Amino acid sequence: MMPAAPAARVLVVEDEQNIRDLVLLHLRLEGLEGIAAADGTEGLRLARSERFDLVVLDLMLPGLDGMTVCRAIRRESSNGDVPILMLTARREESDKVLGLESGADDYLAKPFGVRELVARVRALLRRRRTASPVAATSPSVTVAGVTVDPARRMARIDGRDIDLTAHEFDLLYLLASNRGIVFSREALVQRVWGNDTHITVRSVDTLVKRLRKKLEDEAAEPRLILTVWGTGYKFADV
Repeated sequence: MMPAAPAARVLVVEDEQNIRDLVLLHLRLEGLEGIAAADGTEGLRLARSERFDLVVLDLMLPGLDGMTVCRAIRRESSNGDVPILMLTARREESDKVLGLESGADDYLAKPFGVRELVARVRALLRRRRTASPVAATSPSVTVAGVTVDPARRMARIDGRDIDLTAHEFDLLYLLASNRGIVFSREALVQRVWGNDTHITVRSVDTLVKRLRKKLEDEAAEPRLILTVWGTGYKFADV
């Protein structure tokens, strides 16, 4: 008899105890191991010292806020590629965009239903277990000073390494290996995220914005990842 697979570990960073306890309870009911932090400082300490499969992170936290914690996890922890579900206190579009731009993979506005929370958690964990759309055997691509190597999951520009999340890497490889070809936002959702029903075309715009900040000298005037108005995006045909 094969031993059971270890439960996925979820870091929950939430200062409101009733919400934190609710999330932990339903994670346990899903067979997941929930580890709690009541503020951003403790959440970041745990993210730097332990490995997780998912992070559920409140935007508004005492001490270090959720955006600061999210950026730090992406930059300086072993959980840099782990999916992050951001909890926002308000439903304004600006809050959602800020969360995604800081490196979150998805967001959920409070008050949220338990079934929706569980669905988002399942989707993010499923996406993490699913093989990347970029196979390790895919050929390395070099264009306009940018090198993307799927075998090593490494990207460089002008000789320096670029730290990319899994989705940023997949998007960059897709565009760079098909330079000059225009992809619609809908096509990019399918190619990068697959069949995740919670992802919208707005997530594509946010991902492109994050990638431009890491690649371009002037993100507001990109020379590599170009917008094709009314259609989508392409890598410059150079």
